[in-house]
Amino acid sequence: MVININNLNTNNQVKHTQQQQVKQQSAQTASNSAQVKSAGQDSVSITPQAKQLNELQKKAADAPVINQKKIDELKKAISAGDYKINPEKLAANIANFEFNLI
Repeated sequence: MVININNLNTNNQVKHTQQQQVKQQSAQTASNSAQVKSAGQDSVSITPQAKQLNELQKKAADAPVINQKKIDELKKAISAGDYKINPEKLAANIANFEFNLI
């Protein structure tokens, strides 16, 4: 009986290589199915800053249009020296504006 020792190692290598390929394929399949599952679970969240920006944009869109006639009248009154400033009302408006920023 003759034993061919040259092919013994080759057969084991082939079997080992085939086993590795099967393991890689199953790992790849598991990875693909995990990607598919995670793709179905995507979600989006909006930050508070984005919500605040959206509200400000809505307010700006709803803001009244500039009244150019009134602006021209105020410029004319200031230039002529006829525009009187009420310092108490101005201070109250500034304080109110600052309070609303917070």
